Amino acid sequence: MAGFAEMDVDTIWMDGEFVDWEDAQVHVLTHALHYGTGVFEGVRCYDTEQGPAIFRWEPHLDRLYDSAKPYELDIQYSREELTEATLELIRRQDLGGCYIRPIVFYGYRQLGVSPEGVPTKTAIACWPWGTYLGEEALERGVKVKVSSWRKHAPSQIPTNAKTTGPYVNSMIAGEEARRHGYTEAIVLNKEGYVAEGPGENIFMVEDETIYTPAVSQSILDGITRETVVELARELGYEVDDQATIGRGELYTADELFFSGTAAEVTPIRQVDNVEIGSGERGPVTEEIQSRFFEVVERRTDDHDEWFTYVES
Repeated sequence: MAGFAEMDVDTIWMDGEFVDWEDAQVHVLTHALHYGTGVFEGVRCYDTEQGPAIFRWEPHLDRLYDSAKPYELDIQYSREELTEATLELIRRQDLGGCYIRPIVFYGYRQLGVSPEGVPTKTAIACWPWGTYLGEEALERGVKVKVSSWRKHAPSQIPTNAKTTGPYVNSMIAGEEARRHGYTEAIVLNKEGYVAEGPGENIFMVEDETIYTPAVSQSILDGITRETVVELARELGYEVDDQATIGRGELYTADELFFSGTAAEVTPIRQVDNVEIGSGERGPVTEEIQSRFFEVVERRTDDHDEWFTYVES
């Protein structure tokens, strides 16, 4: 299978069992396929001198269980069971650095919109995954386009839940940007203020103060976002994590950067046709990015509490 060859893995954990990659299947009438009723996480495991180490696993589990609540998805496995399944999955496939995807969704029984009586399914996959926006992007930065599509509002769906269905908003915004020659998009919220990227939170640097949109601005409360805020404050920067940012402020910012599990810390060098700052990675972004990778690659003992080691 193409997916198997590209990902170089052969096992998925599914509802309490380790199954072959090609056998990890669901029915075509699965409720989540038709209505987007699933919640998921994206987690990085870094290859360190102490062996593979999962970054901030516990907060990701917190968010997975919290995301399930508004949809009444009953996760039938404990945190300990999901943790051990993930660790064993990494061990069985002899993975070092990898990406981890837990997903919980309504399965197959009947196909009405109501999921009453439909079983909850749970799966975890792990595979090697490099830099999300490209290796060059970490140093040179990316060009982004403000999308014509708006972010859904908290009055429409729970924006603090990481839900499968609403990611069609991210997909369509990102593809619009790429069709116009950009790497990624920035999505505004219903009121026209800056929300986030399709799969990233956004940060703005102005006069060495760092701003990032508040959770109330229709963003996902990103775990990497939280990490960046903490690391930036430790470095001595003033951080406003409850900001309201207008579209026009993006163009005049000293620096902009994305954060996210997949994107990590990625500079933004251009928004629409406007060069940001010097048109390359700025000094504040570079310092935060450097500190981030120093921590996640375990080149320091700082924040060891953020890591779950595969071989403890």
